[in-house]
Order: sequence, then structure tokens, then C-alpha cells
Amino acid sequence: MLNRKTEKLLTRCITEHKENVYRLAYSYVKNKDDALDIVQDSIYKAMTNIGNLKDPQAVKSWFYRIVVNTSLDCLRKNKKVQAMDHETMETFSTGAEDAYTDLDLQRTLEELPDKYRSVIFLRYFEDMKIEEVAAVLDENVNTVKTRLYQALKYLRKQMNDGFSKEIK
Repeated sequence: MLNRKTEKLLTRCITEHKENVYRLAYSYVKNKDDALDIVQDSIYKAMTNIGNLKDPQAVKSWFYRIVVNTSLDCLRKNKKVQAMDHETMETFSTGAEDAYTDLDLQRTLEELPDKYRSVIFLRYFEDMKIEEVAAVLDENVNTVKTRLYQALKYLRKQMNDGFSKEIK
């Protein structure tokens, strides 16, 4: 009975957070197809391992952790090959319109090591509390706070340096 109830909680979590989960996967791999594969693999892993979930109330953070780990596995597996999605290729083709929307911030976020990018993404783009971020990343709350502080300090410095170069 408990397992069936937990499956329903997981199904509701997946349904309610499908766009966020996709964005999370995409933030790692920068490719629509790979992100969709990651989401699909994560759902499969979650459904087949639902019995391992000790606290059904932590289903969201448990599922997000599966998505993060699956994304990192995908990056490790495809480290040498980085395919571009259709939109990125269009940008490089002749006659494509330039798009500069938050380009400096996006580039700076991509330069962050995964452990810092994950904290920033989950905290600010997924609007999770520090405790939830810690649960997703399976880290101590103080570790998450430290990484968040270090990541913000790095981002601030990079953005200010970039701004100073533009003025000169």
C-alpha cells in the first residue's frame, strides 16, 4: 500500500514539475534531445527504484537528484562529443539574426564548475530553498551555502570584469 501511495506521489511530482525537470537537464547538456533523453531515463530510474525511497515526502528532492545525476552521467559519457541543437546551429548559419539576451550571464554560468552551477540553477532558476537544494545535491546545508556564496562571488566578479572591459 505504501509503495502504491509513493508511486502516486512520484507521478504527481513528475507531472507538476515536468518543465522544471526538463530545464534542469537542459541546463547541463544544452541539447534538446539529450535533455529529453535524460528526463525519460530519470523517470524510468525513479519508477524502477521507488522502493528505495525511504521518505515519501522527499520525493521531489529525490527525483531532482536522479535528474542531476543522470545529467552528469550524460555529460561524462558524451564529454568528447558535443552536438549542437538546431537553434544553436541556426545562430551560426548565414543570415541568422543575432540574439544577445543575457549572453554574458549565460556564458559566465556555463563557465562555472558543475557543483556551483547546480547550486545557482536550483536556488534561483528552480526557486528552491537552500534545504531543498542540499537534499537534491545530497550535500550538507552549510556546504550548499558556501558554494552559493562562492558562485555568486565568482559571477559578480566575472560580470563586473566584463562590464569594465566594455567601458574601456
